[in-house]
Amino acid sequence: MSLSRRDLGRLLTLGGAASLLPQPARAAARFDFTQADSEAFWEGVRDQFLMPRSLLMFNAANLCPSSRRVVDVLEKSSREIDRDPSPANRAKLGQGREETRRALAAFLRAAPEDVVLTRNTSEANNIVSSGLALGQGDEVLLFADNHPSNNNAWAEKAKRGGFTIKTLPQPHPHPGTEFFVDAVAKAIGPATRILAFTHVTSTVGDLMPARELCRVARERGVLSLVDGAQSFGVLDVDLSVMQPDFYTGSAHKWPCGARENGVLYVNRAVQDRVAASVVSLYGGAVGVSRRLEAHGQRDEAAMIAFGEAIRVQTEIGIARIEARVRSLAQQLMQGLQAIPGGRVFTSTDATRSAAIVTFQAGTQAAGPLITALYQEHGIICASASGAARGGLRFSPHFYNTRKDVDALVAAVKAKIAG
Repeated sequence: MSLSRRDLGRLLTLGGAASLLPQPARAAARFDFTQADSEAFWEGVRDQFLMPRSLLMFNAANLCPSSRRVVDVLEKSSREIDRDPSPANRAKLGQGREETRRALAAFLRAAPEDVVLTRNTSEANNIVSSGLALGQGDEVLLFADNHPSNNNAWAEKAKRGGFTIKTLPQPHPHPGTEFFVDAVAKAIGPATRILAFTHVTSTVGDLMPARELCRVARERGVLSLVDGAQSFGVLDVDLSVMQPDFYTGSAHKWPCGARENGVLYVNRAVQDRVAASVVSLYGGAVGVSRRLEAHGQRDEAAMIAFGEAIRVQTEIGIARIEARVRSLAQQLMQGLQAIPGGRVFTSTDATRSAAIVTFQAGTQAAGPLITALYQEHGIICASASGAARGGLRFSPHFYNTRKDVDALVAAVKAKIAG
């Protein structure tokens, strides 16, 4: 078929130039493990993402890109439902939803019957805070550095339900496991019903001793809710070891999954204590998901793509991913610490931090510096909250290379030097 200039212009206007131009060859769909853990291997992982090499993404704590495989599955599944929206075809996509549940359960070392597919960590946390029967005479134990979306939800529901909130301080620098275990043990009283805390803080990247805190709560008959927004998909989380009553996470952060997806784990022993806060149709097929996941029509295509993201991480190995990202974070902290006038707030102790690095760039304001890093160097990062330790927040992930980290350190050093 030949096109006139007028026809070509019309098609470009209506359909976009990308639909007519040759598309670049896509990288291999699988990973080459012959050089596993070498820099060449991680360069190959980087090639699985659509981001151009000129873009250096250091904001995994906020939003991660999806890999080509996840994008392909999302597109294919979306086309499938729009090609044939019949009940029979939708039932097939429902099977894909359950495959995602099974993949998530295996990833977290849990059972599918204990896994609920949510829209994100916030929704998962709210299913718990809205579903528990709390009222006058009950107490909820929180930490000051929990994510605001968690603490704000508890505060709002305390107004409605009449229960009280006790908030424990989180001193900086990270004081170690024993401090937090002792603080929780002393704070739990006869009225305490649940302990809710953030596994890795989004402010300074403090890694909380989740297993130990869950154990203290369990021994005293108190429920535990672990907000895993900054650990799910980057740390090797084993719920059979941690043993929380509830664990939550988002797909759009470290798992690099399709957006508006998340996970809620509910311990089998306490499932009957959580009432559904949304009552509708089309719940999950097994266990607690039948009640807590019945939110009406869902986007099965995105849920299936979430499962593909988990399969990508499983194929690489979550333990390998954790080791890699921790190593990048350590490299980054060492480089930033060497910059005159700068200050790293995050602990370099591997038992007290994970993959979030907070840095104060001398006397420079964070906002203009973040903009300059992006516009001039293609570096994506975020601001760190907190008046006492505000600044820049960097969160490298398994799609970053060591060259990326060196480039980031060099750019920040140049900006501080003026």
